[in-house]
Amino acid sequence: MQYDPIKKSLGKIFNRTPFLRVLFYTLLDILLLRTWYVKKEIRKWAKEINSPVTILDAGSGFGQYTFFISGMNKNWTIHGVDVKEEQIRDCAEFFSQTKRKNVSFEMADLTTFIREDTYHLILSVDVMEHIPDDVQVFRNFYHSLAKNGMLLISTPSDQGGSDVHDHTEEASFIDEHVRDGYNLIEIQKKLKSAGFTKTDAYYAYGKPGQIGWRLSMKYPIVMLNASRFCFILLPFYYLLSFWVALICNCIDLWGKHKSGTGLIVRAWK
Repeated sequence: MQYDPIKKSLGKIFNRTPFLRVLFYTLLDILLLRTWYVKKEIRKWAKEINSPVTILDAGSGFGQYTFFISGMNKNWTIHGVDVKEEQIRDCAEFFSQTKRKNVSFEMADLTTFIREDTYHLILSVDVMEHIPDDVQVFRNFYHSLAKNGMLLISTPSDQGGSDVHDHTEEASFIDEHVRDGYNLIEIQKKLKSAGFTKTDAYYAYGKPGQIGWRLSMKYPIVMLNASRFCFILLPFYYLLSFWVALICNCIDLWGKHKSGTGLIVRAWK
């Protein structure tokens, strides 16, 4: 099952006006549990910030997180980088239209991108599972962070992230990944080998989150892969499934999980 073609199709629909794009961001914020976790950690980090900061959205993609962070404080400077030129061009145009002047974008490869001692926060959401030379990227992140800066990573775990252990090839997103997912200990060891002195990691997407993810994301994407006609059916599907998925996500966010298909990782310079 392919995820990127679906993202592109949805992007074409919601990218017609800035209003529709903001609406799409809002829908993603509601449906994607990883967004709940990432926003929770960003808000915790922001409570300790009393001065202007510079933030890197490493693998900015469609710009969802850059949009969120840039709206938190106009004195913060956010720099989004992505390896895909069309994503950078698209985001630059949208953020120009919405007058977000504290944002800039640049096409860059994270295996070579370094800005020495620059960023107070580096955000990497669903990026590292796509990069073979992950340790080199972790080194670049370390060198790019300012003193006491924090790296925040959201990535699939090796406990079945992207349904890699589902044994149903067409139902997995793993064909877009270079690794099955990270082990909780493994990723922290890699970060420390890259120079980070303090790390913290925990599981996301426990049992409730996995149910919510299937209802809110997996099954709709399976439908859309089968036929674009299913776009018409999606509103009716979500009328039935939305509230169950929402409750599952709430339980997952505020619970503690011995295992899970996602990881939230923090590291400090």
